[in-house]
Amino acid sequence: MSRAAIRYAKAIIDIATESNNALAVNNDMKTIGTAIKENGELHEFLSNPIVNGTIKMNALTEIFPTLQAETKGLFQLLLANKRFEILSAIATQFNTLFDIASGIEQAVVTTAVPLTAELEAQVTNKLKEFSSNTISITNVVDPSIIGGFVLRIGDKQYNASVANKLQQLKREFTY
Repeated sequence: MSRAAIRYAKAIIDIATESNNALAVNNDMKTIGTAIKENGELHEFLSNPIVNGTIKMNALTEIFPTLQAETKGLFQLLLANKRFEILSAIATQFNTLFDIASGIEQAVVTTAVPLTAELEAQVTNKLKEFSSNTISITNVVDPSIIGGFVLRIGDKQYNASVANKLQQLKREFTY
């Protein structure tokens, strides 16, 4: 994450909060961030230094016609400063800042298979030990952990994976 993206995100969240429009701008940023991540051509288009900034801005307003005034203002600023290549990073940082301001923490749960209702209940119980805030859970599937789950929230991690338990046993038997 570039420092510039963080500064832009902080500025736009301040503006959106002042106008009581932060939730709508957060939705804009989620839409923009997802579109850029899922569409390689859009990412390359925005990153291409040969493409004129005005063309980039016109394309973005065509792709996202229902954006809030604050988001369109961000596009104007990126046009003036020739920084469209960091739009995805700005969107991601904005979403993070919005969640922090709203008291929502992001938790990443890595499992060998997609979360079931039972495993989600276990994770939710474990999350209550980590934080009193509202938690948003993102599930990442990684078959290499064999079973169980790895929970990461902020700088804290709880590893209840089978692979971790096997690794602990291996260490015990080696010494």
